[in-house]
Amino acid sequence: MKFIRTTLRSLLLIRETPEKTALAFSVGVFCGFSPFMGFHTILGLVAAIAFRLNKTAVLIGVFMNSPWLLAPYYTFATWFGVQLMGLPAGVSLAEIGLSDVLGAEFWYSIASQWRLLIPAFVGSFLLSIILSLLGYGLALFLVRRTLPSSLDDA
Repeated sequence: MKFIRTTLRSLLLIRETPEKTALAFSVGVFCGFSPFMGFHTILGLVAAIAFRLNKTAVLIGVFMNSPWLLAPYYTFATWFGVQLMGLPAGVSLAEIGLSDVLGAEFWYSIASQWRLLIPAFVGSFLLSIILSLLGYGLALFLVRRTLPSSLDDA
């Protein structure tokens, strides 16, 4: 709950309309959960500059995807993509065993599953769209609800 309050406080300090703040936040959420892992911050800043959005609100949205969420999110996104597209030909998840993570055979098995990149991309792209739409609605609701009426009219 403290994280949500801190995030909301940060969004309230931005001197923009609630709609524009929520839009910047949702663009950040889209970038943060997009399939372009490792480029989230750069992608968010480029989007903020290109669309003249508040960089702080965009970066708050980008950093909604924390390192603690990366593995579960991209695992779920890959599963979601496989559910939408089906398992690619030649991919056998049963070949991957967790018995010897430090051995070369395990990493060869992981690398041999490269065909999962397309479902992973599709899954995380669609989920990032869904999360950004949810982020827009939630941010707009919370900023409007919390923002003093004097600042709302500005």
